[in-house]
Amino acid sequence: RSQHDNQSWLSALSTILDTSAMLLVTGDDDCRRRAELTFAMARHASVDLCLIFGLRPPEPARERVTLTEFQSVLAAGSTTSEAASDKFLQLAALRELYEPFLAALGKHFCLFLPRFVPEDAKPDNWQTSAWTKRAPGITELPAGGLRADKHFG
Repeated sequence: RSQHDNQSWLSALSTILDTSAMLLVTGDDDCRRRAELTFAMARHASVDLCLIFGLRPPEPARERVTLTEFQSVLAAGSTTSEAASDKFLQLAALRELYEPFLAALGKHFCLFLPRFVPEDAKPDNWQTSAWTKRAPGITELPAGGLRADKHFG
């Protein structure tokens, strides 16, 4: 269990399923078998947890990813909008296999089910404190690293 409201085992499970589904739709042949196995194991875990707790999977309450968001994820590659629409439909079919189970688990355990694409950038929990200024992120470190007087002092 996490000490933070925005981190949970359900978020981790959804990230594994989302990532493996995305790789099944957009990945190359080299990673396909690993993505298939990961997807199958993670989906099996979510289904079994619902069975153990007697949870009937509902329709997810909200759309976790839109076509526009999906296209922005694909923007790094050279995918046409028609190909992106086809891949989005393939992803939607895969998501139907696991999202209802994740939604049931989230409702039962009062855990937040994150969106497929983060809504906005937030600092990591290790960067914040109720008493100090925000610590720099890993990519924001000065060339010489952290100085004792700036972070640990």
